[in-house]
Amino acid sequence: MKETLHRHIVASLHRFYDSPIYQFTCFTILVYALLFPLAACAQFPSAETGFAHSTSGQFIVTGGQQVSWLAGLPAIATNTDLVRLEPALLAVSAERLKESLRRQLGISQSAPWSGKIFLVLHPAQSPDESVTVISSRFGSGWNYRVELPDIVSRTRLARALTGVLLLEFANCDAQSHSAEIPAWLNDGLSQQLSAAGSPENLLSLPYKIVNGLAVAEINATQRGIDPMAVARQVLKNSPALTFEQLSWPDDNQVSGADGGVYRASAQLFVNSLLGLKNGAADLREMLQDLPHFYNWQIAFQNAFRENFQTPLDVEKWWALQAVDFAAHDPGPQWTPAVSRIALDEILSVPVEMRATSNNLPVYAEISLQAVIRNFDPAQQTPILQAKLRDLELAQFHMTAPLPALSNAYRRIIGDYLDGENLSAPPSTRRATNSSQNNGVDDAVEKLDALDAQRRTIEDAIKPDDSTPQSLNASAP
Repeated sequence: MKETLHRHIVASLHRFYDSPIYQFTCFTILVYALLFPLAACAQFPSAETGFAHSTSGQFIVTGGQQVSWLAGLPAIATNTDLVRLEPALLAVSAERLKESLRRQLGISQSAPWSGKIFLVLHPAQSPDESVTVISSRFGSGWNYRVELPDIVSRTRLARALTGVLLLEFANCDAQSHSAEIPAWLNDGLSQQLSAAGSPENLLSLPYKIVNGLAVAEINATQRGIDPMAVARQVLKNSPALTFEQLSWPDDNQVSGADGGVYRASAQLFVNSLLGLKNGAADLREMLQDLPHFYNWQIAFQNAFRENFQTPLDVEKWWALQAVDFAAHDPGPQWTPAVSRIALDEILSVPVEMRATSNNLPVYAEISLQAVIRNFDPAQQTPILQAKLRDLELAQFHMTAPLPALSNAYRRIIGDYLDGENLSAPPSTRRATNSSQNNGVDDAVEKLDALDAQRRTIEDAIKPDDSTPQSLNASAP
């Protein structure tokens, strides 16, 4: 029985292997195996992608080998408001914007990040194509995907990167519910970062090659000047939006079709919040609270409870801020880095020094303490009075906390001039050298203490925004 069954099975297998069905099946598999790679390439023409990691490893950028057909148009290539993206440059831009955002919110540059951000480029179909940001739960944390056209406006790119970075910070301890960033915070901070960080934060592919060198054109307002300058210009002609209007902007306002009034109002609102006592810390607290609530108003009220007891208090405060901003235009304001340089220059005194009378003069700078200790009263008086005037004028252009520091220097110098009565005739000056020495020692000691405080403040100011740049510069 078993032998008969075995013979039947063997005979059946021989019939199958010898049949046209088996031959066709083998032929089909062979053809499919040979042609599948070609079919895959035809179906996914961008399967081979550009790829870049940012220096921190947080940003992973991918982009297809294909580029948008728009890139070849002269009007697109020379439009400095548009950024032509590629993976390596986008990774650098994202890291730069992250550092600027952390400085604005007072987040340590060494603070760890919790979520990876995937930036995915695709060929742009139009110059005003939108950007998509997707957050997803991954294990015990969150990851983010930002889908960008490879040609995009600077404003839209800055807004997208700012928004996803705010999400990543807010969702650090989030569980099932992702944070929802209010539009005014996203737009206000992205405008603030763009104004303070200049276009060099967002790198673009070169638009032409000159003598073998890639050349990119940058149109930039002069760095070191008021980061609120654009908002100031817009709000001269239109009133700032109310807090309620800021809370619920429409599509035209977000896109800038309202003449930029919404963006300018959002920037002023964020700038004013940062100017409050502990403003940056309160904004950080608000962001961390967002995942715990289903509307941002509760998180905002909870974080800023020391400044605003009720929503009506916010409305009143903001109305006063908007009126004050429109009524007072003190002129160009300096960025913190430029304010630092200006204060350093005021507090130093240029002098000529000669080793011998026959040598050429050597130029050097000395401190106000050296002037007080080593110069006679006739030499000190005009120098110190000039410094008082310079400090008074400069403090109106400086950004916090340097105006208060400048005012402290003015008080010390003013008290020293009054106490020593240096501007009075010699006959009315103090009679004893000991009392004068006490005044000198006291002024020098106070200036030394203030210098130490100034160095601590200046160490927190990044030097990269300190050098003014020329307008419409073309650089290799």
